[in-house]
Amino acid sequence: MKVLIVDDEKLALSRLKRLLTEQGIEDIIECDSSIKAITEVAKQKIDIAFLDISMPSMSGLELANNLLEIDSSIFIVFQTAYEEYALEAFESGGMDYILKPISSESIKKSLDKIYKYTDKVLDETKKIVAKRGNKIYLIDINDIYYIKADLDEVIIKIKNADAYLRKKIGDMENILKGKNFFRVHRSYIVNVDKIKSMQSVEQSKLEISFNDIDDIVTSSKDGAKEFREYIESRTL
Repeated sequence: MKVLIVDDEKLALSRLKRLLTEQGIEDIIECDSSIKAITEVAKQKIDIAFLDISMPSMSGLELANNLLEIDSSIFIVFQTAYEEYALEAFESGGMDYILKPISSESIKKSLDKIYKYTDKVLDETKKIVAKRGNKIYLIDINDIYYIKADLDEVIIKIKNADAYLRKKIGDMENILKGKNFFRVHRSYIVNVDKIKSMQSVEQSKLEISFNDIDDIVTSSKDGAKEFREYIESRTL
């Protein structure tokens, strides 16, 4: 999950970054002006943008309109000390509205709201859009064998192809929560329904084989222990 935070006050930026980090957000981009924020969104994929409303030269409301023109999928969360902006904030495409001083609880509520929305969309569509070169894949999650971390992207393995998605593997773990996918290694998530067999190897790790493909995924030691417990809990 890549998060953009925009505020012309350095102390406010620092506080917001700390609160987001406490909620497990690691990929945070800080901007102290609207112009810098527009530049960042134009050059990379942003999932959530926390925007201060009262800023010089361009307000957060105007900035939201600019960002959504570049990428309409960004979740916008406004932050301000003034309640009277609430209606305008939601009319400008805001997913949520946080009053300053911002608290850990208000950040958690906003993130939970976004996570629930993305889970609902996935439940309804059960599709993930990924690509390889110029080719775009609309992937049913049931067709995924495993997912592998690759820098700031993930590789999604389906039967006849590898497709790429600009997400962190931790984001994919959250997206697929409750869908019978399991993270067996810091770099791998497997579709339990696609597993053919498992074999214990050195250091109590597991080698995982899949139906219909020759790939093998090796778990970490801790991942193997947790995965065995997960399997046992589902088969009792």
